[in-house]
Amino acid sequence: MVVQERAMGRNRRSVYAGRYLRMPQRLRLGLMGSKLRAYLITITMFLMICTSAPLIGQGGEGKGNESGTASAIRALEREWVEGQSRNNNRALDLIFDNALVYVEYGKLISKGEYLSRIKWAAPSEGQIAMEPMTVRLFGSTAIVIGTYSEKLAKGGTPAVRHWRFVDTWVYKKGGWVLVAAAAAPIPQ
Repeated sequence: MVVQERAMGRNRRSVYAGRYLRMPQRLRLGLMGSKLRAYLITITMFLMICTSAPLIGQGGEGKGNESGTASAIRALEREWVEGQSRNNNRALDLIFDNALVYVEYGKLISKGEYLSRIKWAAPSEGQIAMEPMTVRLFGSTAIVIGTYSEKLAKGGTPAVRHWRFVDTWVYKKGGWVLVAAAAAPIPQ
């Protein structure tokens, strides 16, 4: 408005020009009062603490959840061994994802092939013993690395074969399912 009046040759100042175009002196950063500045700093610090508090709480919960998740996955590994030794395809079907890929002796086996092999095999309760395993979590994916021993009867003589395995579990639809697994015999 002031610019228009000056362009038209009017030298007088508009009554409303100062109200809308100029910033009040108290809010200018350079001339801000010390009380107002301290108040704004206090509010800023309070907001920073309030917004970071949930993040700090999540960090503590994550560690507790990780150990609980690792325990749950170890339990699923044991259920897998138990289901396999009892030829319980129903239990294994719940543990395995439909897109399961299993590698044994370098051969790829699908979920259907694995379950049909277990269905026709003789029950072998107590033949497989899980050994210590490590569970590593990566968000909604868990990698399990471990070993197990399997009792065999070769030509009438009992033998024990040790295996190393790597299993990949994914959290899908509210539960952990096995999506990939590989096992290889450990040379003696």
